[in-house]
Amino acid sequence: MKFLSEYRDPELVKEYVEELHRITTKPWTLMEICGGQTHSLVKNGILDMLPEKITMVHGPGCPVCVTSVSVIDEAVFLAEQPNTILCSFGDMLRVPGSKKSLLEAKAEGADIRILYSPLEAVELAKQNPDKHVVFFAVGFETTAPANALSVIHAAQQKVTNYSILASHVLVPPAMEAILSDDANLIDGFLAAGHVCTIMGMEEYYPVAEKYKIPIIVTGFEPVDLLQGILMAVKQLENNEYKVENQYVRSVLREGNRMAQDTIHKVFEVSDRVWRGIGAIPQSGYEVNDAYKQYNARFRFAIDIPFAEENKECISGDIMKGLKKPRQCPNFGIKCKPEHPLGAPMVSSEGACAAYYHYSFNAMEENIAV
Repeated sequence: MKFLSEYRDPELVKEYVEELHRITTKPWTLMEICGGQTHSLVKNGILDMLPEKITMVHGPGCPVCVTSVSVIDEAVFLAEQPNTILCSFGDMLRVPGSKKSLLEAKAEGADIRILYSPLEAVELAKQNPDKHVVFFAVGFETTAPANALSVIHAAQQKVTNYSILASHVLVPPAMEAILSDDANLIDGFLAAGHVCTIMGMEEYYPVAEKYKIPIIVTGFEPVDLLQGILMAVKQLENNEYKVENQYVRSVLREGNRMAQDTIHKVFEVSDRVWRGIGAIPQSGYEVNDAYKQYNARFRFAIDIPFAEENKECISGDIMKGLKKPRQCPNFGIKCKPEHPLGAPMVSSEGACAAYYHYSFNAMEENIAV
């Protein structure tokens, strides 16, 4: 199958692994920014193939994982309003809030529905004119165009009983927050290929230049990841720092201008609190004033106190690359997918979930990170 089987080619994997072992002379710590990449690394056993001097750590590239406790509380508040239907992607339902999760709110009678597209939520609003439909709009830049388009469609069709609770987060500010941290260990990044299909690569050039760090835009299959790691290590071994595109089959330097225009029509850049990391300036999207009637925060005048995170969860250290999931004393004991302490154990892209499902007894070689 084109663009699939060739990126799972065992001979090519072997070639890249052998070259990595041959050229790696110094210890390097690389961070893959995307949770999908984390799962592929762990599931396919790639971490076991790497030279001992290469350490992979797992970044905050899981939008479910970085959605703050307070935003979950906002979603629960909306779900419990009279005559309201809250729509969400499925893996948001078990993420803990300060008092309850959306799944618990649903068990108590809230009308919460799992959808696969925000456009479905607009149709649901049209079918239920006596109720207000809210779509929980979570994600990185990748999902922002569809969420913005749902607002545009609702406005064009004069659907007045629809709004979104925006919790979009942006990758480059998160990378800068990690790199500027005094405890930073990162020597290079594998950037999320799917984000770059939308936003392109231009935002990464100043980051690479400012922090003297290689950034490789990388796909998600085993060959993608190993080639991305190899490209990063080659730069590091040669004392280079530039942005390179491994994911050339999908990513253009300028990205998708039409999708970007759709985002900018509905959203404006705003500050955002990241679960486990804290507030990062200008790191999110919020519905702009032109479409504020479709902003659930404005529509429902949400005013909820800031909620503290569970102190037993070390998700912040994990997503900043300071610790691995198995270094958490609660991993697999008090914190499991069925009863998580934090979002990384819930999400299909969470690092803790990846280790729990695919590597409960593995990945010990990097335990000293």
